[in-house]
Amino acid sequence: MLAYIGLGSNLNNPKQQIKAAVMALHATKDVEVVNLSSLYQSPPVDDSKQPDYINAIAQVNTHLTPLELLYACQAIETQQHRVREKKWGARTIDLDIITYGVQVVASKQLVIPHPEMMNRAFVLIPLAELEPDLKVPVLGPIEDIIQELGAYQLTKL
Repeated sequence: MLAYIGLGSNLNNPKQQIKAAVMALHATKDVEVVNLSSLYQSPPVDDSKQPDYINAIAQVNTHLTPLELLYACQAIETQQHRVREKKWGARTIDLDIITYGVQVVASKQLVIPHPEMMNRAFVLIPLAELEPDLKVPVLGPIEDIIQELGAYQLTKL
């Protein structure tokens, strides 16, 4: 299954954190990273006093179920010392499943497509870089979602 995973970091050398997470994803059984977007820098979503984030999107082929992929992502976050103190707080690494083929998942543990993706340029722009003709389940063409988002603060690195 083709899936897209969002990666973000703003602590402890964010570029290196993303590189390590991509390597860990690729080393995961039944996951192959086939493409990676450029890196993008953006301010925190809640305008709090914390460093800017570095973000990217990984395109993966996987034989894992959506829930198994979530657990693999969470294991990588744990390996990279992710601490969950507050929502939208600073972090060493964050891995989010953005899409998983054309599947829609809505459970306590996981929602796909990612429920905040339409509000996040740091997800949409690198996703469109990898797959400009992507049609996101429920939401529609990526280009239309980006147009609806409007103005955003995002710097390609």
